[in-house]
Amino acid sequence: MKSIFFGWLLSFGKKKMRYLSAKSNPEDLDFVVNLLENHKIKPVIERSYSLDKTADAMQYLSEGHAQGKVIIMLEG
Repeated sequence: MKSIFFGWLLSFGKKKMRYLSAKSNPEDLDFVVNLLENHKIKPVIERSYSLDKTADAMQYLSEGHAQGKVIIMLEG
């Protein structure tokens, strides 16, 4: 997908921070939806936290052990 730009790999001591910036367009979104609907990709959600536990989620991420996505639940 040509609209995805990978950012710099930043180093802070032993920790590395990677970021991804994407400018979405309808064709790219349709492509990703198709992949999801056809089970060609599957997001890996490792842990979920309620909004009031956001600090715990950030602490877990900062430890560098996350193998999947860590999500914050906005509702119940």
